This record gives sequence, structure tokens and C-alpha cells, in this order.
Amino acid sequence: MLDAMTMALGQRDKPVLHHSDRGAQYTSDDFRDLLHKHGIKCSMSARGSCYDNAPVESFFSLLKRERIR
Repeated sequence: MLDAMTMALGQRDKPVLHHSDRGAQYTSDDFRDLLHKHGIKCSMSARGSCYDNAPVESFFSLLKRERIR
């Protein structure tokens, strides 16, 4: 995950917000330090709320079904 974020940082001038669920890779000290180092504000879904990401998950499901499979 750190490698992906580092690559993304090289492609953008100034990312300002990173939104994710509360997965271990996003709550790790290393990842949070990387965000802080680059001045990126961290946003996370509410704890125990499976509905926060429902619209995005639905979109990617449709995208995969229509374009990949």
C-alpha cells in the first residue's frame, strides 16, 4: 500500500484528501506518517458502518462486470 501511495504522489501535484475504510493497511503508523509527511488529510469511513462505501463498491462492481468480464 505504501508503494501505491508513493507512486500516486509522484503523479499528482498536491493531493489533499485520502478516503478509505478502517483496514489495517490504512491505519498503520507508516501509512499515516506518509500522509502526514505530504500534507494529505486522512478521511475514514465510520466504524462498523458497511453502508459508507456501498455506492463506490456498487460502481466498481458494475465497471468490472461491463468492462473486464
